[in-house]
Amino acid sequence: MSLDFKKILSKIDYPADWVGIRYVEEIQNSLSTNNSDVDSIKRHCSKGVMIDVLVDGQFAYYATPYLDEKHILQSIHTACENAKRASKYSIYKFTQEEVRKGHEGTYRTNCSDSVMDLSISEVKDIALSGAETLLRPKEIVHAAVSIELVQRTTKIYSTSGANIDQKMDMALIELSSTAKNKLDSQTRSNHGMRGHCYQTGATFVKNYDIEQEATMVSDQAVELLLADQCPTEVTDLVLAPDQMMLQIHESIGHPLELDRILGDERNFAGSSFVSLEDFGSLQYGSDLMNIVFDPTIDNQLATYAFDDSGMPATKEYLIKDGILVRGLGGIESQVRSNVDGVSNLRASSWNRIPIDRMANINLLPGSSTKDEIIGSIERGVYMESNRSWSIDDYRNKFQFGCEYGRMIENGELTKVVKNPNYRGITNPFWKSLHMVGNEDTFEVFGTPNCGKGEPNQVERVGHASPLCMFKDIQVFGGV
Repeated sequence: MSLDFKKILSKIDYPADWVGIRYVEEIQNSLSTNNSDVDSIKRHCSKGVMIDVLVDGQFAYYATPYLDEKHILQSIHTACENAKRASKYSIYKFTQEEVRKGHEGTYRTNCSDSVMDLSISEVKDIALSGAETLLRPKEIVHAAVSIELVQRTTKIYSTSGANIDQKMDMALIELSSTAKNKLDSQTRSNHGMRGHCYQTGATFVKNYDIEQEATMVSDQAVELLLADQCPTEVTDLVLAPDQMMLQIHESIGHPLELDRILGDERNFAGSSFVSLEDFGSLQYGSDLMNIVFDPTIDNQLATYAFDDSGMPATKEYLIKDGILVRGLGGIESQVRSNVDGVSNLRASSWNRIPIDRMANINLLPGSSTKDEIIGSIERGVYMESNRSWSIDDYRNKFQFGCEYGRMIENGELTKVVKNPNYRGITNPFWKSLHMVGNEDTFEVFGTPNCGKGEPNQVERVGHASPLCMFKDIQVFGGV
């Protein structure tokens, strides 16, 4: 990018309190298969700038794909005029010192090579190898492989001296197969829909053991055909890390977003059972519950050094020993709410404004081994990989379905059960957290398609968790 944004900022002739420029360029290469055939090959490129201004204490924005000095200066002027007109209706008057400081720095995904170094021929060979393995069992009637490679570059400049340059490489690999007999059909994936996604490079994709993953996926799909339905009862529940991802996302991530608590999301995506007065006092879960906002894990999907407002991102406890201590709100929501937050103002593209979004939200490991967790249970159900989800507008009452289950009887994993589901209410559910797995059970996953905002923004989020056991949970079978 040869455009001199600092020079453009020096030419602003509007009496603005502050002006920022966020340049975003994203390249996406994707390939998918349908059974043994390549179904689609796509390449998408997008780039542009978002202008962010503060005039008379009011923020306003204007985006443009025209990357030249004339159009960017025009966009700045338009944004300033919009802010001035809107300032008479402000719900809060911001100052530049409160919300837009001039930080500098760089970030790069920790990898030796870029995912963009992979040729489409290499990606095709990997995908078709996985598809061939998925289709080996005679009971498989449909198989699919999807590989998506993304490179995202973000540059932030401002009149307060911001100078930030971040580049992220990402890989998303999804496998699924459907097995069928005369009575039933069952679909299995590798850790749930699009859960296997990371910041990483080409070497990871080349070395990905797709045949081993594909064998597991199809073998378990066939296994589920002959399995009994998950029983309906109140019992102990053990959730694998790939299902904990969904549990954390829906019952912790979204309800702790400060803009949702402040009411900004109420008409579009709902609000939260959490109130501003709960921070520092609410017993969110058992004392084994430690949740962190962590933008520092090298390969996690939403790792970064600065958010899209230019604020440095650091690891912070959201819930410590079960007590709610911090919200998921960027600097603007923090100022409005007087609640401690994190650097998570994020935008899904150059043509979207930054809003409070989850990033990497993780449950820290405990001290229990897998054998200790399973061995402590007289009767229970173990579940893996999210299949369906439903949660109310307050992020309170929920019902989640999983792809794969096994009974736990007398301290041992026994028969496979199909269509395992569980339900609960957020606060009592997390208070039932009874055992938390150790580092050996801790796994990193992600979700690339979290929707929020109006107009809608689809953002990439990371989650990590150990194996967890919950006491006296309602489980049930059926689709």
